[in-house]
Amino acid sequence: MNVSMSVEDYMVDLGRRARAAAREVARASGAQRSGALTAIARALEADREIIQAANTLDLEAGEASGLDAPMLDRLRLDDAAIARMIEGVRQVNSLPDPVGAISDLDYRPSGIQVGRMRVPLGVIGIIYESRPNVTVDAAALCLKAGNATMLRGGSEAIESNKAIAASIRRGLRAAGFVEDAVQLVATTDRAAVGHLVRMSAYVDVIVPRGGKGLIERISAESRVPVIKHLDGNCHVYVDAAANAAMAVDIVVNAKCQRYGVCNALESLLVHVDRAAEVLPAIDARLAAEGVEVRGCELTREVIARAVAATEADWFEEYLGPILAVKVVPDIDAAIAHINHYGSAHTDAIVTDDYGRARKFLAEVDSSSVMVNASTRFADGFEYGLGAEIGISTDKLHARGPVGLEGLTTLKYVVLGDGQIRQ
Repeated sequence: MNVSMSVEDYMVDLGRRARAAAREVARASGAQRSGALTAIARALEADREIIQAANTLDLEAGEASGLDAPMLDRLRLDDAAIARMIEGVRQVNSLPDPVGAISDLDYRPSGIQVGRMRVPLGVIGIIYESRPNVTVDAAALCLKAGNATMLRGGSEAIESNKAIAASIRRGLRAAGFVEDAVQLVATTDRAAVGHLVRMSAYVDVIVPRGGKGLIERISAESRVPVIKHLDGNCHVYVDAAANAAMAVDIVVNAKCQRYGVCNALESLLVHVDRAAEVLPAIDARLAAEGVEVRGCELTREVIARAVAATEADWFEEYLGPILAVKVVPDIDAAIAHINHYGSAHTDAIVTDDYGRARKFLAEVDSSSVMVNASTRFADGFEYGLGAEIGISTDKLHARGPVGLEGLTTLKYVVLGDGQIRQ
């Protein structure tokens, strides 16, 4: 950032360059974008020591400012982390190119053919915290989908992000590709975020990745469409027709496989007819993992160690070893609970009854709804998207894990041979 420029002027300059670059990226062929990604992977490999030296500066500053151990861990770029970043670029590059694909092409009575073509969104602004690997992931996904991107990482990773962005741009330059396809907002001034989310003339979509506070702020302030989810209060409902052993395994995996992720189980619902049988087996496994149980009155009759759940517990995303448990009278009560207290992220039913499974799929209003599977499967890699830029609980324009298709949109195309409308 030029020290003589105001933050607003700096952001407008980045926006203008991003808009111009987006037009060039959209015109580029799939082979050209693939060549650019290959060159980016090579540049990152060549610049390992530069990136790690910059990361060391961030780690030292983080320790001096009192960042906690989990935050420092997310910030650290060791050899394995850099190898994963490079492999991530190569994996994205190997995915099918979504841009330009025409679908649903069909003849109309007039003789014209009408279909839809997949096209880039344009300029995507990514606002994220802590993890410098997001700089690479976001740049690769946006570029593969034919977009330019503006990246604004957290201040705690500024040196790492600068080094990574410089490496990416060196790769773009080596491939003869437009460098401004990937731009880092190189100021830690918080005002930059405010300008970015209001630049509707230059930015087409904002994708925030971070804590609930960051996403709430961006959603409230943005004049640009936002792809986001606020939290992940995910549920598993153990139905009257559930296989008990399956239910125990799914619940324990969904809760304990990893706590601090948005697709981890936070609320368990159990049909009243199965509570006495299933809950003790689930609790034995949870207790061994050190998970606290907060339950309704019926839950506490079965699980002696459970503490009383409050109304707030049914809304809570714990992101830790705590689980809210409620016994419900039937599937309708379970669905009503999920739709009222849930965050529309990911919810699952365990049942051997086909009709109830279909009812759950149809009536639970979430971005991912599952039958007899752990909520931990709700991510782009597991869904076969190769990677994701985030998860959306909105209904427009993308919902669920957002991969390459979520970073594009559709336009109608019409093919004719001289038809005129009568």
